[in-house]
Amino acid sequence: MSTENTTGADAIDEAISRGIDFDGSPIPTEKLDLYHKVMALEAGRQRSGVSNTMRSRIVRIGAKHIPQADLNQLLEAAGFAPLKEKEIAFFYNK
Repeated sequence: MSTENTTGADAIDEAISRGIDFDGSPIPTEKLDLYHKVMALEAGRQRSGVSNTMRSRIVRIGAKHIPQADLNQLLEAAGFAPLKEKEIAFFYNK
């Protein structure tokens, strides 16, 4: 088993760049190729604005760690739009 750091977003990026999973096993070439293909497409996508992207990331990641009502309150307090019904349904399975 690997002793590398497995916390934080950078840990994932570092493992992908080495092609080695956290358990020390190689990541299959097919998976790496598809990942790189999709990331290249994303890199070429026109962005709608920093604030929109920040909110999307906050919702996507925050929903894993913060209860719905709390996340909604935090979004509104920071000046972001509250959670949308489709986000609640998707991230909170409601």
